Amino acid sequence: MCPAAPRGGGDAGYRHGIHEIMEPVNRDHPLRHLFAGLVEHTFFTEVGLCDPHLTEYLADLLVDFTHVDKFQAISNAQGKRLEQIAAMLSLVANDQPKDRADRDRKMYRHIGDYTLFWAGVYPEQLRRASAGASDLLLSYVTQGKQSYAIVSELADESDTLPASLFRHLSEDFEYCLYGLGLVRREWEHPEAGPGELLY
Repeated sequence: MCPAAPRGGGDAGYRHGIHEIMEPVNRDHPLRHLFAGLVEHTFFTEVGLCDPHLTEYLADLLVDFTHVDKFQAISNAQGKRLEQIAAMLSLVANDQPKDRADRDRKMYRHIGDYTLFWAGVYPEQLRRASAGASDLLLSYVTQGKQSYAIVSELADESDTLPASLFRHLSEDFEYCLYGLGLVRREWEHPEAGPGELLY
């Protein structure tokens, strides 16, 4: 079953900016183990990206996007939850927080994650949702690559999620898209053979 396609959404009860997931999925949850196994197997054997830090990040991304809060993690000054990349980029450009570097790192990471999830796991939903929307003129691939590249410049190599990880995500964005599509195929149709993508 596909999640709802990105669209404008609002919730006036939140301050603007980026919001953390209210109740993250526990590290020992079976869903986390499922995605970790699928991502590691697919990326090592079919995509050829054998980086444990990358596969762990991608598995965590899939788990995080099982929570509705992740889809609407950014809101504007009016409390409206933003689901269009154009609106998120406008907020980044126009808002002037005290700690801009920290805010930008979080915002651009979310934009990278958001574009990678939708374009990699549910690209057919993007095609349906883009008609008449502001994101029609934006390339999710371009925005995702650029966003992760910006995060890599704002992060340090000593961070828990180092700059090199985001550089890897930016440089190999298309491979990650392809791999996440294969992971979706595996969880929806485990009997499908290699290369038999659903879309």
